[in-house]
Amino acid sequence: MHNHLVPFLLHWGTTSLALWMASYVFKGIRFADTSSLIISALILGFANAIVKPLLIILTLPLTLITLGFFLLVINAFMLLLVSSLVRGFTISGFWTAFFASIFIAVLSFLIGASLSDGGTPWLPPSYGTWV
Repeated sequence: MHNHLVPFLLHWGTTSLALWMASYVFKGIRFADTSSLIISALILGFANAIVKPLLIILTLPLTLITLGFFLLVINAFMLLLVSSLVRGFTISGFWTAFFASIFIAVLSFLIGASLSDGGTPWLPPSYGTWV
């Protein structure tokens, strides 16, 4: 159980940090307090794990026609969904969510890569090796 807890906490922390930094870069993103930031990061992780794959499957033809660029729209909708669910987290509009989702994805990837041990990011070393 503890093998899965550390990667989960690292991912949650990384998402929280990326959301916090996005709120400073984009004036249209606001958090009322720290608890709304932490809850938003948690719900964003669940939304990306549960809702996003369903949306990807439902919009697969559109995603293929746009050569994958529609996935950026889905990421923006995930942020808007979380902002509608969490009291204290506001996003001013679609375009703010669109560009913020790109910023958050890139920043989360960079932070995750810097924390990785060279194996698969967010997994314990035993999962990332080909033994």
